[in-house]
Amino acid sequence: MGMINSLGLNKEDSFLAIAKGECGIKHIESFDASAFPVRIAGEITDFDPTEVMNPKDVKKAGRFIQLALKATKEAMKDSGILDAHNKCPEELANRMGVSSGSGIGGLGNIEANSIFCFEKGPRKVNPFFITSALVNMIGGFTSIEFGIKGPNLSSVTA
Repeated sequence: MGMINSLGLNKEDSFLAIAKGECGIKHIESFDASAFPVRIAGEITDFDPTEVMNPKDVKKAGRFIQLALKATKEAMKDSGILDAHNKCPEELANRMGVSSGSGIGGLGNIEANSIFCFEKGPRKVNPFFITSALVNMIGGFTSIEFGIKGPNLSSVTA
């Protein structure tokens, strides 16, 4: 099992916080929420995406992809299926697949790049914009990270 949430960056820390009766809902700090009627949320803080992916890939992956990869890495290690190089064993690679989903994907990246395109023009938009926003990139990054060669399915739903 892999877990990342407002109570912890892994399943152990999350479980301990739940067992202590802690609440992960706090005042929003990641952006100015003063214009919104609700100013509390379960934010994930202190997360460093370079712990789970190459620093060059961080630019290519939206935050939702980074968080999914963090939880997936923990789950894959917990499963005991990985080889000494933290990859799917070659004899199982074609028999393993990835199924992932998201409620909305990289909406923050879509919004930011839309504004940037409007203000600076289309030639100034980040060339990795698409890879940072598409929900199926969760499975793409996961397949690449672990050498999984089977089916790759992604769903988007609310």
